[in-house]
Amino acid sequence: MRRFFVQKIDEKQAHLVITGTEARHISRVLRMGPGDRIILFDGQGARFQAVIESVQKNEVRAALEKTLPPPSPSPLEITLCQSLLKSRSMDYMIQKASELGVDRILPFFSQRTAVKVPAQSLANKVRHWRQIALSAAKQCDRTKPAEIGKPVSLPELLVRLQKEHALKIILWEQEERADLRDLLKTSRNAGKVAAIVGPEGGFGFEEIARARLSGFKPIFLGPRILRAETAAIVLVALLQYEWGDLSLQGQT
Repeated sequence: MRRFFVQKIDEKQAHLVITGTEARHISRVLRMGPGDRIILFDGQGARFQAVIESVQKNEVRAALEKTLPPPSPSPLEITLCQSLLKSRSMDYMIQKASELGVDRILPFFSQRTAVKVPAQSLANKVRHWRQIALSAAKQCDRTKPAEIGKPVSLPELLVRLQKEHALKIILWEQEERADLRDLLKTSRNAGKVAAIVGPEGGFGFEEIARARLSGFKPIFLGPRILRAETAAIVLVALLQYEWGDLSLQGQT
């Protein structure tokens, strides 16, 4: 069944009215009509099976049929911190990281971040990214979309995460001793990971030193030169495979 987001579901009410983009998607794009069954979720964990009763231009009326159990939560909580990327690359990274089950995506800018977002455009950018995360949540049946933070500087980000109780890693192409494979072998199932991925130009030595002081361990992802968005997606997939819901262990 198709899944649709609504702001709030009151299970005490037998009927619900869907408006806005979701209503237009149901009526104009999917051409759904009375009798079609759908799944509604509110991004806070509530999920219901419903049946469409009527469809108008910008409004869909549905009857709630039954509560649905939420999907099994991932055993791994991931906070992905990504340096700002060009529009398409950032959109792609948010979409795929959301599909892979990242809990939070915290954009930041560092010394070598090439992308500059004007202050007046920032709110629109964040709104756009959150819509991508919401669409990804519908696609892969998440109970709620990934949280998308407002971009901050790297020092601000490190201060925010300094007291975070998590396995903290930062990708650095100049790290020569610690790689992801060794980290996964030697670390017990963390349960919670905070990972920082830099811009195409990488991090400077001063930035890495500051990250170390905040508890982040620099690791090497491998000899291949990956685009920043590719590195982020590969990292998340490997973490989910090892400790999260892409592993058999994570599904037990």
